[in-house]
Order: sequence, then C-alpha cells, then structure tokens
Amino acid sequence: MESTKIYELPVASMLGDKPIKLDDTTLRDGEQTAGVVFANAEKVRIAKLLDEIGVHQIEAGIPAMGGDEAETIREIASLGLKASVLGWNRANTADIKTSIDCGVDAVAISLATSDIHIATKLKKDRPWVLNSIREAVAYAKSNGVYVSVNAEDASRTELGFLIEYAMAAKEEGADRLRFCDTIGIMEPFRTYKVIRELIDATGLEIEMHTHNDFGMAVANAIAGIHAGANWVNVTVGGLGERAGNAALEEIVMALKYIEEVDLAIDTQRFREIAEYVMGAAGRIIPVWKSVIGTNMFAHESGIHADGVIKNPKTYEIFAPDEVGLERQIVIGKHSGSKALWLKFQEYGMDLSQEQAAELLPAVRQMSIELKRSLFDKELLYIYADYMKTQLEAASE
Repeated sequence: MESTKIYELPVASMLGDKPIKLDDTTLRDGEQTAGVVFANAEKVRIAKLLDEIGVHQIEAGIPAMGGDEAETIREIASLGLKASVLGWNRANTADIKTSIDCGVDAVAISLATSDIHIATKLKKDRPWVLNSIREAVAYAKSNGVYVSVNAEDASRTELGFLIEYAMAAKEEGADRLRFCDTIGIMEPFRTYKVIRELIDATGLEIEMHTHNDFGMAVANAIAGIHAGANWVNVTVGGLGERAGNAALEEIVMALKYIEEVDLAIDTQRFREIAEYVMGAAGRIIPVWKSVIGTNMFAHESGIHADGVIKNPKTYEIFAPDEVGLERQIVIGKHSGSKALWLKFQEYGMDLSQEQAAELLPAVRQMSIELKRSLFDKELLYIYADYMKTQLEAASE
C-alpha cells in the first residue's frame, strides 16, 4: 500500500504494540437506535456477515431481555463463528448467568461510574459500585468466560475513581475495560491523555466505545488507539443511540489509509453489508456517508473530474471497488468538457473535444433549470438537438 504519511505524529503513538481488534455492537447498541428493531433472522444474518468479513468479536445483544432476544443470541452462539460472541449484562449475577446459559464465550458487564449516574440513576454510592463490579466479575470468571468491564459514562467519571474501578475489576480477573464516552463529549486530545493515564495506571487492555454527538466518534476512537487502546466498539454505518457510534467501515479504512494499520477485514463487502443492515433497520445510507456513500466516488466539478480521469489518486484515497462501490462521472452545472467527452465515450459515441466544448453551455443551462445533475437520456437529447442544428447549418 502506498504511504500517505506527510507528517510526524505530535504525540508518542502506541500503534503496533498490540493487535487492534473490533468488537461490533450493531446487534446491541445499533439496535438501540431509536425506532430500530431487527427481526430474529436478520440478527442471525448480520452476525454471519460480520463474521465473514473478519470482525473479531460480535456483541450479540442482551440475553437478560429473555424471549426472542435470548433465543436469537443462543442461535448466534451456536453457529460456530470464528468471531467471539459476547452478551451484554448489567452488573449482577442473574444477568451474567443468562448470558452464560445462552452459550456465549464472552460477557460485557456494564455499570455506571460517573457521579451523576451513580447518584441519580443508580441512587447508590461509589463503594456500592466497586463491590458490585467485584462480585459480578468474580462470578463471570468462575464460569470461564472472557470479561469486558464497561465503565458507563467514563468520560464524565473522575479519573481517580475510574482507575479504582478498573483495578477492582482487574483484581477479580477482568480481561479488559471498555471506556464509554456515553454521551459523546470527548475530543481527541483529551481522549489520548485519559486513555494513556488509564493504561499506565492499570495495565488493562482498553476498548474504545465512542458516540458521535459532536461528530468525533471515529476521531476519539483513533486517539484512544494512539494512546494504547487495542479494542474498538463499532457499528455498521455508525448506527447507535442518538447520533450513533463509531462506524465500522470508517474505523477500518482510517486505520488502513491514515495510520497504515491493516486489520485484514474484507472491505470489499462494506457497501453490501451496510445496505443489508440499513435495510433491516429501516434506514437509508446517505449519499454523502463517509467510506460507503455513493458520493464518495462521484465527481462533477470540472477540475476534479479531469483530475480523476487522468489519475484517480488525485481525488480518491482508495479505489471504489475496495469498499464495494463504483466511480461515477456526474454531468451537471459544474462539469467540464473533458468529463462530458468521457461520458459520451461511455455511450460508445466518439465526441470530439470541440463538440464537447460546444455542448457544455446547453448542459449547464439545463442543469441549472432542473437544479440537479443530468440523466443520460437528457444528455442524449441535448446531443440530438446539437447535431440537428449542425446539420441544418451545414445544409444552408
């Protein structure tokens, strides 16, 4: 892969110290998007798709919900996937037992750690939180499962207490700590500092769980990785509560092309999987969506289209087929004659550069009148009118 590095990192990077792994929570946090419900068969299909592309762990849902939820998680856990299958739990033994009974090999144990959550939501105190997480982790580890301890609202938790919480979990055998930016209030510089201090103080593996309320979910996750975190909680298309979570496809491609870290994920299926997940969620993929939106490789501006025609790397960081998309040269108000010439080449019509330049004013005028780019048939109508005019002029 050709290097895109043009600068030195301003802070010490921990990239490369440990393999970076993805824990996909489309089936849990993704389904918690307001108004989204996956059918049982859809959840199973999504789990299979995630496993096929190489995701390391799949957060399959919340077994304690019982009924269809538990039944579906049990089915996913029995598929024999290469990926680890994780069940989400509150910090109590009853929840964890339900997860274990579903056959998962990993559990997430979630408990709020910020004072506002402890006082107003839990109506408890810090000692209760520490005792609860100790008891829950000890029970889970006694049953031989991998344990991720979630610090809900970690981004608003006093760092000293967050370290104390992490150490309490570690002493009972927890395998990693999930740092939850539950309401998306972190920014990358602060994220780096907090995660670096957390790792230095505890020695635990850290998972980044970031929300996109201020549009920084991916940036914060990458900052956490630079600080030494080696797990990232992601969702397909960035589904998730409120503004969503860090998007699977954005994390993978940012790591590959910005950080030069290839997670060996089958990226060519990103668009396919996103279409399935968004269809199941009753959502659409915005055309401007990073990595998988169709506008990623749509070019209209004359300068841009000309550059891409000469060398795609002038305006494309990676090839469209790498994420399951195709390049589009769009003809409209901002197009140039070179793009128009190329478009007619696609039709099998050998338009001269001079003809393309003469057609361009009519193309731009129609685009302005219609307030959009032009369809192929509209371009052909313009060409037909142009040729008719040319023949009439020649016959005079």
